[in-house]
Amino acid sequence: MSQSIESFPLFPLGLVLLPGELVPLHIFEERYKLMIGECLEQESEFGIIWLSDDGLKEVGCGARITRVLERFDDGRLNILVEGTEPFRLTRRIEDLPYPAGDVEPLADDGETDEEALERARSRYADLVEEVTEARPEPEALAQLDAYGMAATLEVAPAAKQTLLELRSESGRLEQLEALFAEALQRIKMAERAAERASGNGHLKG
Repeated sequence: MSQSIESFPLFPLGLVLLPGELVPLHIFEERYKLMIGECLEQESEFGIIWLSDDGLKEVGCGARITRVLERFDDGRLNILVEGTEPFRLTRRIEDLPYPAGDVEPLADDGETDEEALERARSRYADLVEEVTEARPEPEALAQLDAYGMAATLEVAPAAKQTLLELRSESGRLEQLEALFAEALQRIKMAERAAERASGNGHLKG
């Protein structure tokens, strides 16, 4: 997407897709089988928007079908999609057989703060090492931006939506650094609690 698009196919889901993130989807509803079939035929994108408990969000992410994993006799599909770029839903379209709307792509403002990038990458590496006992290689870290780091970890949908809506890479990096630090602290606290419990059989109240 490079300019505003009318009647862009939309897939409201209980997840947030980020640019560059790969997500498998199971397509079983008739309207979405039709929508995905058209996207495959036309080699076009559709949009994924988070359908949260508070309703449908305005900012979503374009999705490109990278692979059809499995086709079923009844028309169901398992597909793999990759996030492309954020967009804002400006108008919902109700007269198509599947959800759609007019959308406008969202560009970033400003330049990336290199110091913020290095801090976020370092905190990310700390977290990965704590969880997997293996620190990411410097070459792999150097390829990751904010979206790339968030896509490889379990990040709550609300936090991912905030990242998607931020129009500054530096802002996303600051948000991620705080999230990583908080997650690291929770893991270490849980480890200390487990150590105390294993030492005396139970935790003291």
